[in-house]
Amino acid sequence: MTDVPVDLDRHRGMAAQKATDLRRALAEVENNVRELREREADLENRLMTVAATSWPEAAVKARYLLNLYAASLSTEDTRHRALVTALFDDFARLSGDS
Repeated sequence: MTDVPVDLDRHRGMAAQKATDLRRALAEVENNVRELREREADLENRLMTVAATSWPEAAVKARYLLNLYAASLSTEDTRHRALVTALFDDFARLSGDS
């Protein structure tokens, strides 16, 4: 008996190795999606419960909501996409960002 672990992947066929790699990749992606949703929920709870103390802080909340809105727009809705872009430009200009 040895203390060296056996690399089982080396003893499988290529199809089995690819299937295992795909399952591992899928599990990692699902874990990342779950973590992202938890972080988004935490951010949204903070945005709802903490009152903005300045216009720039309120703009951060508005920017988040506008990004959610823009993501839901269809690609054909160029008018509303342009409006969101113009508003982001206004935020940048008024906040002194370049």
